[in-house]
Amino acid sequence: MPDIQSIEQQLKRLRNELAPPAEEPPALVTEFATGRGRLGTLAALAAQQQRIIASDRRSLLLLATRCADAPLGAWFAGLADGESAALRTLPALAAACGPPGAAAEPLPGCQAYPSYLAWLALNGRPPAVAAALVANFTAWGGYCASLAGALRRFHGFGEEACAFFDFFAQPPTALERAAAEALGPVGLTGPDPAAAREYGRLLQSYEAMFWRTLAQHP
Repeated sequence: MPDIQSIEQQLKRLRNELAPPAEEPPALVTEFATGRGRLGTLAALAAQQQRIIASDRRSLLLLATRCADAPLGAWFAGLADGESAALRTLPALAAACGPPGAAAEPLPGCQAYPSYLAWLALNGRPPAVAAALVANFTAWGGYCASLAGALRRFHGFGEEACAFFDFFAQPPTALERAAAEALGPVGLTGPDPAAAREYGRLLQSYEAMFWRTLAQHP
């Protein structure tokens, strides 16, 4: 059986390799961090996330069924439960930000990420998908933490209105540990490390597209 610590180190290396430059966060995140963000943009974010999370939850459940007899299946199912919890926090964010306007319709640049995750659910190697998701969630969590702080500081948002971003604003170590334990029986071997880098690179690219699309939307 592969060593859990060595798997954790693999996940950490992948996270560091794929992490976007810390000094170059998405323009939208920077705008809010400096008090210049528009709440209408976050209303659009909430509308897009409503679709994204519903899709991602189904994708994660499909991944769980593909390895239902292994610990990794329970790990994917746990992520799906987390998506359900996050979905319950969106109405408060949407109510605090106001109506999303035309952005209530699906924006292609925002929906590319869940479309690719759905592809991975069907075609990806589950261990490699797990590693890629762990790496991607780190960047997403950092952006969510920044937005939660900005909304409290500049817009006076309370706990309920910030709950969506707070939910994802978690340090990567706990998620990496849980993923390493779930991967323990099989590890990341053979083509998995290369596949994880490929999946992770594309997930990060599609997430960057998500932020650019929102920033450019009127």
